[in-house]
Amino acid sequence: QVQLVESGGGLVQSGGSLRLSCAASGSIFSINAMGWYRQAPGKERELVARFTSGGSTNYADSVKGRFTISRDNAKNTMYLQMNSLNPEDTAVYYCNVPKRNLATVWYPEVWGQGTLVTVSS
Repeated sequence: QVQLVESGGGLVQSGGSLRLSCAASGSIFSINAMGWYRQAPGKERELVARFTSGGSTNYADSVKGRFTISRDNAKNTMYLQMNSLNPEDTAVYYCNVPKRNLATVWYPEVWGQGTLVTVSS
């Protein structure tokens, strides 16, 4: 089982920047697809950015040009650099690893505990 721990959330003013981290541990082998999601109060969880299994990246239209997803395989850590933040970015941000099929055995989807990002106007 993979364990995911997010960090880096906090309070930032509109127009500011923040960098989130997601540290992975446990059964971290063969992880390709991995991404960031967020959930604002009263709204459903939505995709922010992710690495696909093919190695490309996907971004929500609302964050394109402002957010950048990256990862450091040596540190088993994924990052989300968030620039030009606005109050609409306020949410709990979650790290996610989709379920994996390894040697015909399915490993379950994993979510981190979340880190709160609050953007003040």
